[in-house]
Amino acid sequence: MRVVVQRVKQAVVAIDGQPTGQVGQGFVLLVGISDHDTETEIDYLVRKITNLRVFSDDNGQMNLSLKDINGGILSISQFTLYANTKKGNRPSFTDAGAPDFAEKMYELFNERLLTTGVPVETGTFGADMQVTLTNDGPVTIIFDTGQK
Repeated sequence: MRVVVQRVKQAVVAIDGQPTGQVGQGFVLLVGISDHDTETEIDYLVRKITNLRVFSDDNGQMNLSLKDINGGILSISQFTLYANTKKGNRPSFTDAGAPDFAEKMYELFNERLLTTGVPVETGTFGADMQVTLTNDGPVTIIFDTGQK
């Protein structure tokens, strides 16, 4: 799995101009699934993301987690995280998970995030979405379970 974590002040995802999910202070997660991913990767990422200490404490140090600030998550599926650009100018997405498998894993990932007590909103798997956000910092962290 590949997840891009963006610390945000706010974010909204919309489909055809209609908001389908939004979050205040917290994270936007761009989530890519491969066919090799398992529940082990999901559990690892849920633990790492919900405990990631990138929010400022009273001294201005990145020392607080999402849970500490009562932040939320806006989770967006994004198969393009598995783009292969080695040949030519048109990316290949053959490393991305098959749609049926990826959708099940994405839904399971979001369910596991919810069990931590963190509010989670989502886009719609496979839809053409527009994401508007205010990146805070900016702080952007990339997790790739193939490199852990």
